[in-house]
Amino acid sequence: MNDELRYLLGRTVRGRMNRRDFLGRAAALGVSAATANTLLATAVRAEGPIKGGTLRFGLQGGESTSSLDPALAASQVPFQNLSTIGEPLVEVGPDGSIVPRVAEAVDSTPDAKTWTFTIRKGIEFHNGKTLTPDDVLATLQRHSDEKSQSGALGIMQGIESMTVDGDHVVVTLATPNADLPYLMADYHLMMQPNGGRDSPADGIMSGPYKVVRDEPGVRHVFERFANYWDPTRGHVDTIENIVINDPTARMAALQSGQVHVVNRVEPRTAALLSRAPGVSVTSAKGRGHYVFIMRCDAAPFDNKDLRLALKYAINRQQMLDTVLAGYGSLGNDIPINASYPLFDESWLPQREYDPEKAAFHYKASGHDGSPIVLRTSDVAFPGAIDAAALFQQSAAAAGIPLEIQREPGDGYWSEVWNKQPFCASYWGGRPVQDQMYSTAYQSSADWNDTAFKNERFDQLMQEARGELDQAKRKDMYGEMARILHEEGGLICPMFNDFVEAHGPEVQGWFEDPTQELMNGLAGVKLWLSSN
Repeated sequence: MNDELRYLLGRTVRGRMNRRDFLGRAAALGVSAATANTLLATAVRAEGPIKGGTLRFGLQGGESTSSLDPALAASQVPFQNLSTIGEPLVEVGPDGSIVPRVAEAVDSTPDAKTWTFTIRKGIEFHNGKTLTPDDVLATLQRHSDEKSQSGALGIMQGIESMTVDGDHVVVTLATPNADLPYLMADYHLMMQPNGGRDSPADGIMSGPYKVVRDEPGVRHVFERFANYWDPTRGHVDTIENIVINDPTARMAALQSGQVHVVNRVEPRTAALLSRAPGVSVTSAKGRGHYVFIMRCDAAPFDNKDLRLALKYAINRQQMLDTVLAGYGSLGNDIPINASYPLFDESWLPQREYDPEKAAFHYKASGHDGSPIVLRTSDVAFPGAIDAAALFQQSAAAAGIPLEIQREPGDGYWSEVWNKQPFCASYWGGRPVQDQMYSTAYQSSADWNDTAFKNERFDQLMQEARGELDQAKRKDMYGEMARILHEEGGLICPMFNDFVEAHGPEVQGWFEDPTQELMNGLAGVKLWLSSN
């Protein structure tokens, strides 16, 4: 490398020259664009994070009813917002380990029944108040209250008592649970002053950024919080989360430079997008899954034979190939795959598309032949409209009349999901099986979107939490999987990769299988090479 190119690299990584000018000067020196980009990326990584600038996200999954109340977060934009302004006790790292955040240490008794969280000192809320163990306790108590309508209610119901002891918050469980720290990493459990009891939706939390503008369904603006405790997070001055639910508009915004990062790249367009100048398409395999959910308490889905008919009437392989184009794997009508610890593929044979079995169960259900309405939307998951059309075609071959009702994106998560009897949806997955089951399949969980209620399933879930023999625990999860597979209202045709894209200025990107956009932390961990 000659001295002039080295000099230009140094100016660029320090923000004194923009990327476009660097590439132009490098070309004049006879360096190809591909080589110049590689040199620049290497130099930026070596230099470390650069402070400053505005990082803009183009996001699907926001609507006019979105709230900054952590209890009510139910889609991707609220998830991203909360991960930008808030912090839980702990996080789950990309390798599946527990990462201390508000709690600087976590300890338990040998039987995993009593857990002690040592609360970090020197953390400040955005309103200037110092975070205390009492705030932590109040936060956990609020999300344990059914009136809060918290998405974390299911995982809090196993707690017998919670107390403050000096700098510690002590949580005692009704039955032991070796996975409790993973449950405490749930993104609903962001710490708030007095637990958010006074004003839960004001956005006052303890994360790297504070709220400047909150326009639900349009955009959310945050600026770096000067008194944030961790200097390794929060590199840009400002973050804008712009709601762009339309997939074509979202990709166009990235290519035009309107935004730096987008979520939910449709797999069928990923290859084309990756050829756009300066655009990087990334994918991370994990626990996310795309689903069709039937509420077991609503006709006609309160009939087991009808549920089985629809499960046999979906062509999973066709859907995987057509909708995900290789960015995923087959699902089997349970929310668990090989990404989870203690998963055993021998639990269940793969359910295949079988029009004859579908027709048999449909006839046995006694359904009157009227159209079965399946609600879907672009925001349900990337390719949801196409997936619903494929489902309609494969069901028709079994004599099952599906009627597709396309819903607007705005209001889908407040008016359709968890309310209408049959709809398309998605789950980002959870780090451990207990958390996934507690959140969405425990009889009393607020987010039990299939209204699945099974006493034996609930009993096994409680027993598995306290079982420290991993082989026995694995067997319990196997029985739970079989119950859900046969009795539940979940149709899970495929597990999705998290497919996202970013522009050339974005630095610090890494894959995280926990949730999309680096487990929601892209905003607080990324930086811009020029600003």
